[in-house]
Amino acid sequence: MVWSFVKITVFVAIVALLALGAGYLADTGSGLRISIANMEFTFGPVQMVIGAAILLLLLWLTLKVVGLILATIRFINGDETAISRYFDRNRERKGYQALADGMVALASGEAGAAMSQAAKAERYLKRPELTNLLTAQAAEMSGDTKRATEVYKRLLQSDQTRFVGVRGLMKQKLAEGDTATALKLAEKAFAMKPRHQDVQDTLLKLQADSGDWKGARQVLGTKMKQGLMPRDLHRRRDAVLALQEAKGIIAEDATIEAREAAIAANRQSPDLIPAAVLAAESYMQIGKPAYAIRVLKKAWTAQPHPDLAAAFAAIEPGETPAARRKRFETLLKIHPENEETHLLAAELDIAAEDFPAARRALGKLPETHPTARSLTIMAAISRGEGEDDAVVRGWLTKALTASRGPQWICDKCQHAQAEWAPTCENCSGFDTLSWREAAKPAMNLPHGAEMLPLIVGSPAREARDPDRTAPLDGADPMLDETASVDENTGRRAQN
Repeated sequence: MVWSFVKITVFVAIVALLALGAGYLADTGSGLRISIANMEFTFGPVQMVIGAAILLLLLWLTLKVVGLILATIRFINGDETAISRYFDRNRERKGYQALADGMVALASGEAGAAMSQAAKAERYLKRPELTNLLTAQAAEMSGDTKRATEVYKRLLQSDQTRFVGVRGLMKQKLAEGDTATALKLAEKAFAMKPRHQDVQDTLLKLQADSGDWKGARQVLGTKMKQGLMPRDLHRRRDAVLALQEAKGIIAEDATIEAREAAIAANRQSPDLIPAAVLAAESYMQIGKPAYAIRVLKKAWTAQPHPDLAAAFAAIEPGETPAARRKRFETLLKIHPENEETHLLAAELDIAAEDFPAARRALGKLPETHPTARSLTIMAAISRGEGEDDAVVRGWLTKALTASRGPQWICDKCQHAQAEWAPTCENCSGFDTLSWREAAKPAMNLPHGAEMLPLIVGSPAREARDPDRTAPLDGADPMLDETASVDENTGRRAQN
């Protein structure tokens, strides 16, 4: 609106100035005299202006006629398209100008103007491979998905624009939520241009969401071969995909293939905790506990984790608490100052009913870094040492409002998950989960009793061992810490 007002103002000003100039020349009475032979011509000011305009027009016509004559000469010399190019030149100029104006309108967010200019460019240029894309993008911007789909389908008819049409339809299906069709279109686009990074990322995400781990590994390998992904990052993410592929094989009860896939995933990324656990379980299935121990120790060296401790405990499920405490010494010595080591040692001591040792192992963690797990363990120690119920309830009350401690947290959206997965359940980010503590501790923990297995005990264990006596006097059923810890040694309390 402002720009139109400015243009109108400038036009009126120019007309006014020309009128003032013509009036000034008419008032002065000055003119131009031209003598040719015995003839003399006198031109007034207005006549001079008109004559100048006629001369410019004659010059323009002369240039056009000369251009036509040259095009005719080239046509006679064998250039069959010389004359047609001469007449089409002006149309092309107008067409490309309309195309440029349409692109500017599209970038400015003016969908209606972009579609109008695209239609004008098509009328002049007759080149749909240039104008269809502009029309489709303008239709998408204006919300006319039906017309955009029609244009993208027209692009499929030409080899030159087929990839653009497939990619456009793929994006539309993604926007509509039709991931199955989008996956098929992404596969076609990837087959046409395997080096297109956006298509690679889209296809990889769709394959991961649909559980096509084998296909996703192939795309990941292509990215690495093309230099679009560092080798170490490829090894890590390929291990993630191999792990999920192994889990799928296990679900199908194909144990041999599952073992091979799980072990391969662990070898590619030894620090991937779920891969180490699955590999250890695979080694146990074939009767190689020494290999399982080696895998778990290597993973524990990279990062201590409760799931690794649980897998280590499962190697000897029938051992006594004292024997288990002794066997775990090899694991506890790897990172003696790590917080997970202190918590695990305290749980093992509680299972062995050595509550003073558990207190020493726990150290000052309840004061320096109070978490739900450390405070719950402290409650179990206080109960085992015979302290008042008020003290035990005090620790449990603190546990219900304390930080959850390390969890699987997405580095992209900061969402916390109960279990590890290759993609974040909140933002669908691939390989974004890391084991760490949330920036802001939780203020309220629902179902608090479910996160206290160290205090409540394990009904399954009591059913297997009904004659087992309580650690102290057997008067309180909440004193069955040993059963709980023996079943959950090395595991975090789950909520």
